[in-house]
Amino acid sequence: MNRQAARLLSILGPFLGLILIYFFFALHDLAADGSIDQLGTLFTRYNLKTVAAQTSIVAIAALGMTIVIISGGIDLSAGSSIALTTVVVAVTLRGLSGSEASGAVEPVLAALAGIAAGGIVGLLNGCMITGLRIVPFIATLGMMGIARGVAKLLADEQKVNAPPSWLDTLLAVDPSPSAPLWRLPWGVVVLLALALAVFVLLRYSVFGRYIFAIGSNEAAARLCGIRVGRQKVLIYTLSGVLTGVAGVMQFGQLTVGDPTVSVGKELDIIASVVIGGGSLNGGKGGVAGTILGAFIMGILRNGCDIYGIPNYIQEIFIGLIIVAAVAVDQLRSRSR
Repeated sequence: MNRQAARLLSILGPFLGLILIYFFFALHDLAADGSIDQLGTLFTRYNLKTVAAQTSIVAIAALGMTIVIISGGIDLSAGSSIALTTVVVAVTLRGLSGSEASGAVEPVLAALAGIAAGGIVGLLNGCMITGLRIVPFIATLGMMGIARGVAKLLADEQKVNAPPSWLDTLLAVDPSPSAPLWRLPWGVVVLLALALAVFVLLRYSVFGRYIFAIGSNEAAARLCGIRVGRQKVLIYTLSGVLTGVAGVMQFGQLTVGDPTVSVGKELDIIASVVIGGGSLNGGKGGVAGTILGAFIMGILRNGCDIYGIPNYIQEIFIGLIIVAAVAVDQLRSRSR
């Protein structure tokens, strides 16, 4: 019975968290003016698409973090990697401006350069963890500073302006009241496509089985013949590539390269995975839960902005949610 209850809690936990957040805003409405009229603002088509667009940056990076956490690792360099990606995209766009490349090709090359930068950060993380045998927490903590420093070096410690391109519209939301709900920003479409790809990877590929095996019991995985070191390098590199895609989305939102952006965003990314049912002990996690966890964070921030709730209150709530999610994970582990 305990095992069944733990499994049910694992499945319904993120949905209950989402319901509790809306319940919180409803209570705030009632306490303010005795009605819940303002709560309807959260459910307008424009606001829902806005939340989806704003959340896609964290959600895409959280897909990569899901792979890392399932394997029993952690990555604290995600926020710095996103900042580095925005700078690389902006520098590349500015460098290609006026070149022989056509206006449609320049943004593609810039985006690929940014994604490659994220992939290199992930590759270096994996090499440090496997080659130097540094624990993931320390290795990625060091990379967090390195990537941020490289971003500031490339940007000369200032924002990098880039010529206009279609990258600037990746997260643009159609403000027309008549725009259908399914007409989503391109960034959200990319998120859904990547979520499907990662789901298939984890559920139906041999590499996905290796990820779960390493996170569940690394020693047993080695005895089964899995080349754990090689797989970890691939895991962190893939996570870095996804973080690079998130960085391209961040550039699309800012339209400039900013080496100071996304400070602390790695906490939101990790929280999305944990809230969605991922276990920091490894061996557990999923795409659907991660996406829902990211949207819980996005809706919480969006609702607080709509209601004028101070930023420090948002941080307190997010901290409490993270602690609660980890506590639930520990209870599940004990019940097993």
